[in-house]
Amino acid sequence: MTCIHASCVAIGGAGVLIEGVPGSGKSDLALRLIDTGAVLVADDQVCLERRGEALFASVPAPLAGLIELRGIGIVRLAHAGDIPIRLAVALRDAAGERLPEPSTRELQGIAIPAIAIAAFEASAAARVRLALGTVVEGASLAGALS
Repeated sequence: MTCIHASCVAIGGAGVLIEGVPGSGKSDLALRLIDTGAVLVADDQVCLERRGEALFASVPAPLAGLIELRGIGIVRLAHAGDIPIRLAVALRDAAGERLPEPSTRELQGIAIPAIAIAAFEASAAARVRLALGTVVEGASLAGALS
C-alpha cells in the first residue's frame, strides 16, 4: 500500500482521485462533489492498493472522515472506504485544451482514465461527474467531452 498527497471521493461506488499541488483546490472540488451526492473517501492523504487489475483507495485511520475547508477548519463528514479508483483528476491553474486527447494516469502499474481541469471553474464538479459517467459506461472520454 502506498499513500499519496491527494483527495478522493466516491460517486456511485466509483472512486475519483483528485491530485494537485497544495492550494490547487483538491478539498474544494471534493466538497463541491460531496455537496451534490458524492461521499468523502480521503482528504490530503489517500492510500492506494493494487488488487489484481484494480486500484483501491482508502484513508489512513487518523484522517478518516476529516476534510480541511479553508476559512472554516477541519470538519468531520460521513466517509466511505476501500473504493475502486475509476477516474484520476489532475488539477491545473488555468483552462486546458478545448479538445484533449484521451489520457490516463498510471498508478501502481494500472492505467486509470484521467482528465485535467481547473478546480475553481464553476463547471469543475459537473465535468468530473460527466467524465466519470463516461468512463463507467465505457464510452470515449474524448467523445463525451468535445
